[in-house]
Amino acid sequence: MELDRDSKLLRIFIGELDKSHHTPLYEALVFAAKKQGIAGATVLRGILAYGASSRIHTAKLLDLSHDLPIIVEIVDRAEKIERFLEVANALIEAADCGALITIEKAEVIRYKSKKH
Repeated sequence: MELDRDSKLLRIFIGELDKSHHTPLYEALVFAAKKQGIAGATVLRGILAYGASSRIHTAKLLDLSHDLPIIVEIVDRAEKIERFLEVANALIEAADCGALITIEKAEVIRYKSKKH
C-alpha cells in the first residue's frame, strides 16, 4: 500500500476506561481501522489532560487517575479517513463516552515497512 504525500491525520481523544462491548475503545478503533484497510494507527497514552468536562486527568503518583487520556492517531488518504469517520463515530456513540475528533493535513514523507 502506498500513501499520497497529501494525506490526512485523524485524531480521536478519548479516555482510557472507555469501552466498546467490554473491549477498550481505543483497541476497537484500531482493529476497525485495520479491518477497513486504513494505512496505519497508533495509540498514545497521555500523562496530563482536561477536556470538555474541565476535569483534570493525571498520571502523577500522588493523584492517581484511572482514566488517563488516550489519543488514537490514524493516517490515510482523505477519502478513506472520511469513510472511517462513520465507523469511529458509531463506536464512540455506542460507548456513550466523551470524545474529541480532529482531522488535519498530513504530509507523508515516508511510508514503508521493514524488509523481512
